[in-house]
Amino acid sequence: MVADVSSPPANNRPRRVALFVTCLVDLFRPSVGFAAVKLLEDAGCTVEVPPLQVCCGQPAYNSGDRTTTRAIAAQIVEMFEGYEAVVVPSGSCGGMLSRHYPGLFDDEPAMKARAERLAARSHELVSFLVDVLGVTSVAAHYEDVVTYHDSCSGLRELGIKQQPRRLLDSVRGLTMREMSTPEVCCGFGGTFCVKYPEISNAMVGEKSADVAASGAGTLLAGDLGCLLNMAGKLQRDGNPVRVRHVAEVLADMGSLPPIGEVGRQR
Repeated sequence: MVADVSSPPANNRPRRVALFVTCLVDLFRPSVGFAAVKLLEDAGCTVEVPPLQVCCGQPAYNSGDRTTTRAIAAQIVEMFEGYEAVVVPSGSCGGMLSRHYPGLFDDEPAMKARAERLAARSHELVSFLVDVLGVTSVAAHYEDVVTYHDSCSGLRELGIKQQPRRLLDSVRGLTMREMSTPEVCCGFGGTFCVKYPEISNAMVGEKSADVAASGAGTLLAGDLGCLLNMAGKLQRDGNPVRVRHVAEVLADMGSLPPIGEVGRQR
């Protein structure tokens, strides 16, 4: 099945796109990467996945290790040069590339300019589909009531709020039911959940209760870290809500086992 684009993209819109897979997708949920490729190809893009890509450097950055972050960023900047756009199925990693890379090289003008060029071409996946390519609907089917968690970086750094909901409205069989606090942090925060586990667990406990109160059978979001955190808490609480990355549903891959539940189908 292919994505529907209400109006053909203009000739100046990106067509040769690089996918920044992210560490968590690569290690824990590769299907998100395949879903991203499908969505981009359905929208008319040629997708390449640079084989030597590594972590975006966010864990080191959040821990104050600027030296390591700069080394990682320099490698990523070089690897992703030459593409019309770099697309990331994660608001937090997308925010790292587009908001934080240039500032790492304030004392190195030439490298800063290269990082700024990468930042200008870097986009979160769903935002890229809607805001850049003009995709308004997808040819997908998912028979369930879903609720959506707005991940912190995607929402606050990149302005991602209505874009996923707009595409989800086109999914046949899907009913959206909002949580009372969809914009409240789930408590993951990368290294935050490691440094402050008790606070993190309390936060994800509140989020889990909000998900349950929505009455939804599926929880969606655009950041795998948040999804892994929430899926773990829901399972520990015995909550049967299925957890998926939004790209999987939009790409009509909703029959895959939910996150953390290898043997369970939709």
